[in-house]
Amino acid sequence: MEEELLKKLEDKGIKPTANRILVLRTMMEKNCPMSLTDLEQELLTLDKSSIYRVMELFAKNDVADTFEDGRGVEMYELCKAKGHCDNTDAHMHFYCEKCHKSFCLKELKTKYLDVPKDFRINSFSFVIRGLCNKCR
Repeated sequence: MEEELLKKLEDKGIKPTANRILVLRTMMEKNCPMSLTDLEQELLTLDKSSIYRVMELFAKNDVADTFEDGRGVEMYELCKAKGHCDNTDAHMHFYCEKCHKSFCLKELKTKYLDVPKDFRINSFSFVIRGLCNKCR
């Protein structure tokens, strides 16, 4: 797994520091959308500002993609694309109103968004709200 982590950072042009590797490892192990608070609870050895700086770097360099979970919380998930995170792998997300977890619904793909020529998409979000299978 260590080689995979280093390669992912290297492919995106990011120097692999201890904090970046730790955050990326956690996100790969959890394999689900995570908020800054989620990451802070998982990474007790890092302070919130360090995690935030790593996540901002990851978002800027297409290691992670962000979406708003329906209640105003920014969520991060790993970008699967080799290059730029774009909307070709867009999928729905589900937010559980009871346990407050977000889930990727990768089987619910969204079509490519064809916006006018003069527009550029930075991000978009499709969130379904309700109760997950454990809270139902």
